[in-house]
Amino acid sequence: MPFTAALSEHPVPATAVAEVAGQVLENLGQAPDLAVLFVTIPHAGALEDAAAALDDILRPGALVGCAAVSVVGTGREVEREPAVSLWAGRFGPVLGVRLTAAQAADGVVVDGWPSEQPFEPTALLLVSDPFSFPIHALHAQVARSHPGLRVMGGNASAAVGPGGNRLVLGRTVYTSGAVGILLGPGVEVDTVVSQGCRPIGRPYIVTRAERNHVYELAGSPALERLVQMSADGMSESDIDLIDHGLHLGQVIDERKLDYERGDFLVRSVLGADQSDGAIVVDEFVPVGATVQFHVRDATTADEDLRRLLSGRTADGALVFTCNGRGVHLFGAPDHDAQVLAERVGAPAAGFFAAGEFGPVGGRNFLHSYTASIALFRDA
Repeated sequence: MPFTAALSEHPVPATAVAEVAGQVLENLGQAPDLAVLFVTIPHAGALEDAAAALDDILRPGALVGCAAVSVVGTGREVEREPAVSLWAGRFGPVLGVRLTAAQAADGVVVDGWPSEQPFEPTALLLVSDPFSFPIHALHAQVARSHPGLRVMGGNASAAVGPGGNRLVLGRTVYTSGAVGILLGPGVEVDTVVSQGCRPIGRPYIVTRAERNHVYELAGSPALERLVQMSADGMSESDIDLIDHGLHLGQVIDERKLDYERGDFLVRSVLGADQSDGAIVVDEFVPVGATVQFHVRDATTADEDLRRLLSGRTADGALVFTCNGRGVHLFGAPDHDAQVLAERVGAPAAGFFAAGEFGPVGGRNFLHSYTASIALFRDA
């Protein structure tokens, strides 16, 4: 198999790196095309040494990664404890990219995108610092220059303020911007974006909205639609879930006739205004969009991930799961990693992100409370 993964929970960084490097060497040998490294906060200060050691030992074509609050291995999640997770693959050409953002007269401009690529990229694996890199600007730029290119990854989660995150590309560690890997034609990439929600009620057309305020759904006040939906025989369990957090899903591909979970971009409902019947969402909602209310809980998140992974096959996997999932959501450790191991069984690595990247309906988005998974198959 051209992919492998290793996880060490040793508290000494040098020993942990040696353990994972040894396992990768044993399973795959030297010179993988790509190595991906994630470390938890106790090892973040040693990230330069870890990157240099792996570069010397493995000699990968490209090395990328970051420090995070928690990391993922094959069937295992280590939350807020010392750990190093390493993933490697030998599958064809890749190209490392270092991206920064600058303010221009007409908006934010993303710098660093290579003007020439030795291949037509099929996907971009990206790790960014949420305090200095506007992922929305990159998504817009990719949509213009490389329509259809999928962006998978997440925001580093090792810091609570600017300058605290640590991103690695090659032997260099950065504290801002973004680092990533453009994947070439040697590997097939499948994407799974599990938002962990399920729709309730029925779909509505947005008939009046302004920015992130939705005033009317199908000609009636949005809040009135929600109240009526609750009164029309909704179960007590769903009403309780609404009380603990309501979401609004927007259909991305309006050409579809019937909508399922994966057809919605789910965003949180921040509040409501009884004076005008509006609901406030943490995303702009355009007039004419089809939307449906959603709820989220551990059971729904589990069902959603299992359903989306059912029947999938892969030789390797990278997992970018929200730092609000894990034990906090499921009440037990290793949930997403174990479901992936049960359903797909591929060598896996990843980290708990402060915002996850993944496509929905053919467009790239920033998500929350989501498990965004890249599945790799040797082409």
